[in-house]
This record gives sequence, structure tokens and C-alpha cells, in this order.
Amino acid sequence: MSLSRKLTAEFLGTAFLLAIVVGSGIMGEKLANGNNAVALLANSIATGTGLIFLILSFGDVSGAHLNPAVTLTETFRGNLSWRENFFYILSQTAGAFFGVGIANLMFDLPVYFTSTKIRTGNSQFLSEFVATFGLIAVIRAGIKFRPNLVFLMVASYITAAYWFTASTSFANPSVTLARSVTDTFAGINPSDVLMFIVAQLLGAFSATFVFDWLLEEKRNV
Repeated sequence: MSLSRKLTAEFLGTAFLLAIVVGSGIMGEKLANGNNAVALLANSIATGTGLIFLILSFGDVSGAHLNPAVTLTETFRGNLSWRENFFYILSQTAGAFFGVGIANLMFDLPVYFTSTKIRTGNSQFLSEFVATFGLIAVIRAGIKFRPNLVFLMVASYITAAYWFTASTSFANPSVTLARSVTDTFAGINPSDVLMFIVAQLLGAFSATFVFDWLLEEKRNV
């Protein structure tokens, strides 16, 4: 598969992911009449089911990373070149911002407007570390033991992580950056973005080292 096709798949897949996350958050909040639990339920179900079709649709084209944390760990393990890594992350981030803009427009909101939703503190940092550690763990274990079910494992995990983490499981640097430009249910204040991304990368690489040992796998260097 050519690099241009892979990058297009990463762009489209991440754009759809953010349109789903942000759009379902807006719709859920509109219909929940102030009940945040109902809004979060709608948001998590939409994201989980959306991930199923996104991974199935783009998995055979680009691997359906849709996440710089996944791309970086795969590159570190030697499964992707650093040149591909750069363009993957660029495509994912561009797609994320495009998807947020589309979601905002679909609900008659400005294309981009800064989020005022505060997500800060040690609990949020720990939540993002755990969420991303778990995501990489699920991917690695799935590829090793249940490669035909990875799409379902990832989707199920993210749906669950919406509920068991205090941060509602962003677990994705591109998603985190893009959600700072929507002042809606799924938003995050720009001042909190760096903390989230640091926690996500620490979680991703911690899981990489742990599962290299646990699964007795070596990096392809």
C-alpha cells in the first residue's frame, strides 16, 4: 500500500473519530437536559461503535492507528519508519482538527472556538496515563492472541475507559489537541493539553516496555 493511501486513511479515520467524539458529545448534552451521566453514556457508546467501523474500514490500509501514541510506539518497535511516523502523526492531527471543525459546523457552532472546560490535577494526569497504558496493552495483547478481534477489543476498552477514568479517556495526543478548539461537552481547555499529552506518552511507552517483556517480544531494530 502506498504511503499516500496510508496517510489518506489516517486523515479520514481520525477526522471521523473526532466528528463522532465531538458530535455525539454535543448531541448527548442537548438531549440529556443537564444529566451528565446520560450525555456521557451517549458519547461513550457512539465512540465505541464508531471505532469498530473505523478500524475495520482503515485497518488493512494504514493499520488504523488514528493516534500518535500508537504510531510512536509502533515506530519505536521498528514496525514503522521514522519518516512514515512523521507523516502519520501530521495526517492524524490534521484529520483531528478537520473532524472537530465539521462537528462544530453540523451543530451551527463556530468552526473553531477555544474550550473553557478545565481538566487539570493529579487525578486527570493519572487517568490519562492509565487510559493510554491500557489502550496500548489491549492492542498488543489483541495482535498477539486475537488479531481478528482487535477492532472489538479496542472499541470495548475505550467505551469502558470513558467510565472508569476521571478524564473520560482521551488517550490520544491528536484528539487532545483538537478537542481544545471546541467549547462543548468533549472540550478541554488549552492550558491542560500539555499535561494530558505528557501523561499519554508516558503511559504508551510504559505499556510498550511492559508488554515487550510480558509477551517475550523484541523490537524490530
